Amino acid sequence: MGSESCSSSDEKKLAMEPLLGDNLNPKGGLRTMPFIIANEAFERVASIGLQSNMIMYLTREYNLEAMTAAYILFVWSAVSNLMPVLGAFVADSYAGRYRMVGFGSIATLAGMVLLWLTAIIPSAKPPVCDPASEICERATTSQLLFLYSSLGFMSVGAGGIRSSSLAFGADQLNREDSIENAGILQRYFSWYYAAVSVASMVAVTCIVYIQDNLGWKVGLGVPAVLMFLSALSFFLASPFYVKLKAKTSLLTGLAQVIVASYRNRNVKLSSQATDEVYHHKKGSMLLKPSEKLRWLNKACIVRDPLDLTSDGRAKNPWNLCTVDQVEELKALIKVIPLWSTGIVIGMTLDQQSFPIIQVSTMDRKITSNFEIPSGSFGIFMIITVIVWIALYEHIIIPIASKISGKPTYLSLKKRLGIGLLCSCASMATWAIVEIFRRKIAIEEGFSDDPRAVVHMSWMWLLPHLVLGGLAMAFNTIGQSQFYYSELPKSMASISSTLLGIGSSAASLVSSFIVNTVDNITKSGGKESWISTNINKGHYDYYYWLLAGLSMVNFMYFLVCSKAYGPCKGEAFEKDDMSTEEQ
Repeated sequence: MGSESCSSSDEKKLAMEPLLGDNLNPKGGLRTMPFIIANEAFERVASIGLQSNMIMYLTREYNLEAMTAAYILFVWSAVSNLMPVLGAFVADSYAGRYRMVGFGSIATLAGMVLLWLTAIIPSAKPPVCDPASEICERATTSQLLFLYSSLGFMSVGAGGIRSSSLAFGADQLNREDSIENAGILQRYFSWYYAAVSVASMVAVTCIVYIQDNLGWKVGLGVPAVLMFLSALSFFLASPFYVKLKAKTSLLTGLAQVIVASYRNRNVKLSSQATDEVYHHKKGSMLLKPSEKLRWLNKACIVRDPLDLTSDGRAKNPWNLCTVDQVEELKALIKVIPLWSTGIVIGMTLDQQSFPIIQVSTMDRKITSNFEIPSGSFGIFMIITVIVWIALYEHIIIPIASKISGKPTYLSLKKRLGIGLLCSCASMATWAIVEIFRRKIAIEEGFSDDPRAVVHMSWMWLLPHLVLGGLAMAFNTIGQSQFYYSELPKSMASISSTLLGIGSSAASLVSSFIVNTVDNITKSGGKESWISTNINKGHYDYYYWLLAGLSMVNFMYFLVCSKAYGPCKGEAFEKDDMSTEEQ
């Protein structure tokens, strides 16, 4: 008994050594976590701190029109959200996660330093507008290229860090399956997302406050210094990291199914699925592909035994795929319609630039000596998300479950739908507030002064911000859980990038709509709805347009939801109910 106890104790100690890190196993472990989490947190503080107030920098320092500045930011956001997808592919297939995070840190730092230089070097941007003559010198091509290069470097850097940082941290801990390892891994994810949330709050408060009160030289310098600390914290622990080698990307596997099914397009599928011989992954439980999207099944039919190696693998994976690969692609295709409903809500949540212009003309005072920076109002959406999650998890669900006598919760599709309705209501309240704000500005004689502060409290915007936060809490978070739950576990990496791809698509759609609205509404010499002079434009019309698109999107969601059928959890729940009835 004593020897067994000692053996058990030794086994537990050895199991924990890869996690904690010691002389016997100097790679990975919990000691690497502060460096990895600090890298992500500092990057988020720096990047979000810039994005929150960038519309003011572009319109006031580069003399750009509001529409042009918003268009630039939409494209920047789209590229930044899309680059992690490319970064994940490169990291998985070629470079590895360590190199990808390191490259991203350096690229982001370079972009922030270049942006900082635009505030330091006088010739890097046009002179400030003369308010007396109302003459504004436009930025030259070289000045804009310098600006675009800084934004480009930051987008590339975001692709490197955000595509691999979370998974790279998990690489340091994820060894053998055990209760101890699972608990430590869960603790890591909790701390990771907590750090990102805190970083976002610091960014939209402290960084924006510095930019508004200490000027752009300091306001852009602080994020650059923070990004330097981010890169430094990451590379300091380099000798202790577990650096896994790159392997074949799942995206490559999905592409192989499409190519193989096309190459085998002349193969005829019999009505009896059992007549075909399918290529299976070693250890897979899937014996044959499903009957949906049958044309993809041609990718996994073994036409000639010579197409397989002696160990049962395909000699050319671009001609012959496994049943698992085919089913993974089918699962991805199935979620695309519901995924597409997230583009419009992403577009409404991406309207960060115009609220800053709007709230900058309102009374933002909390006390006689302190007022909220216009770029910091996004914090109310973050607070709403945090408060709602706490209420939902700790109050609403327990009470509803106690009343019903069984575990009660909102299904995933209901959460997605409620989020879409909240987004629509958010746009409508935003439009109503702008009607009153513009009316007050005209009555007070500020038609020609877009920077004048009208006698209207910032609290009028709270309904819009709270509803926007609820839209994020229901739909955005619900999307992440929906993809993770509905797609196979082997597609976890893709499920984590679908939201980012949707955000990228939303930014591109936003830029298209902004450009189209501006061109149409200013035709014939009329003032554009989204004029640089917010008091002469009609931003309320633009917000009503977004509200209308949101309602159409909700109707589209209802159609897609019905066509999708029950989610996995809902199907199991119905099966359980049917069993109980019998």
